[in-house]
Amino acid sequence: MFTIDLTLKNTSVSLSVQRKSAEDAEALYQEIVTAMRSESNQLLEFTCDHQSEKKVGVLSNQICAVVISQKSGAAGTGRTPGFLAMAE
Repeated sequence: MFTIDLTLKNTSVSLSVQRKSAEDAEALYQEIVTAMRSESNQLLEFTCDHQSEKKVGVLSNQICAVVISQKSGAAGTGRTPGFLAMAE
């Protein structure tokens, strides 16, 4: 399972969307980065592969960071989530 975390401006809470495959996660990452680079503000709507009944809509100009991470196994890797986690 792959998690795409979105960090929004002026909020300490990040949003997470999960994808089952690396290809789907990379495609979503590229969609978000493209929207962030665009001069026009866009509403991005996401559903989660893990909990498909949950949906979120985010304005592209409110996203300040996006991170992909992989969760392997039921207990995860034991690493702290996030891009700036300490290297082992």
